[in-house]
Amino acid sequence: MTIPKVFVSYSHDSQSHKKWVLELATRLRNVGIDAALDQWDLGPGDDVPLFMERNLANADRVIMVCTEKYVEKANAGTGGVGYEKMIVTADLMKKVDTNKVIPIIRQEGTHLVPTFLTSKLYLDFSREDQFEEVFDDLTRSIHCAPLFVKPEISTSPFEPVSGTAKRSGDALLELMRYLIGIFEKTRDGAYISYKYIAEQWRGSRAMLDILLEQAKSEGLVRLLSPSYIEITLKGKKYAVENKLVE
Repeated sequence: MTIPKVFVSYSHDSQSHKKWVLELATRLRNVGIDAALDQWDLGPGDDVPLFMERNLANADRVIMVCTEKYVEKANAGTGGVGYEKMIVTADLMKKVDTNKVIPIIRQEGTHLVPTFLTSKLYLDFSREDQFEEVFDDLTRSIHCAPLFVKPEISTSPFEPVSGTAKRSGDALLELMRYLIGIFEKTRDGAYISYKYIAEQWRGSRAMLDILLEQAKSEGLVRLLSPSYIEITLKGKKYAVENKLVE
């Protein structure tokens, strides 16, 4: 299992803020994320720009803890924050669709982020009572373990049962529904009188003849004589497949 590497970028606003960032980075390491932080990894005499460059390059994700001072320094390009912003901006220009940078809001009352991150979705850590919920969102994102997984696309529910299946509004389907209804009520033979069909048919006589001819050409019925019609085995299967009978 690959351990994700994260670099935490922030500004030294106050001792309380540095403590909050330290606790955040500690929590990240406690859930299997290799968080790099200057409070651990940078000591007297170390090369600060080199530390930033290496960690920004090696990190899978970069967490930018946005406070008013952090945003001000990033936009002005001053201090370590400004230098980190310059490096990250150059990387983002190579891959504009990257989600490498995760801005998190720490200031109260505003949701400001550096100008170059305004299009990025941020996580709001400004309220302590919502810390655990937002921290879960953060760690899931880094571990690529979303709370909700997009389901696979299933097959269309409107696939035809067979090559002979028709739409419910199809005129031929309605004719077969009508004929099979008569057939089911007829117990003394398999043949249906054309005269009876014509008398009960609600549509025009011309449309009836056209549909009967179509049903005949598709093998659903057989015209035994001008006076009688038989539903073929294929026509009965058609009725079952289209749920015209139970």
